[in-house]
Amino acid sequence: MSFQVLDPTPGTAPPAGKLAPRLDTLKGKTVGFVSNGKEGTKGFFKHLEQMLKDDYGVAKVVMRAKSNYSAPADAHIADEMKTWDAVVSGLGD
Repeated sequence: MSFQVLDPTPGTAPPAGKLAPRLDTLKGKTVGFVSNGKEGTKGFFKHLEQMLKDDYGVAKVVMRAKSNYSAPADAHIADEMKTWDAVVSGLGD
């Protein structure tokens, strides 16, 4: 008896994209949080917001939640992200 093993991976990987440039500092910056909308993100993001403000001088934190936890961010959130200096995307149950 013989087995044939198939490799489902493509021969070449698609380009991974380009990383955003690293910020020199978070001081005075606006950081946006995008939640998947589940309950577990609320406490975590609240704690993270306080740490970013107290320890790193973040000026403003914007919190948004997706309307569907399993879909990409809503168009209006994606548009608003362009005005933030940094984004944290999180999920929780």
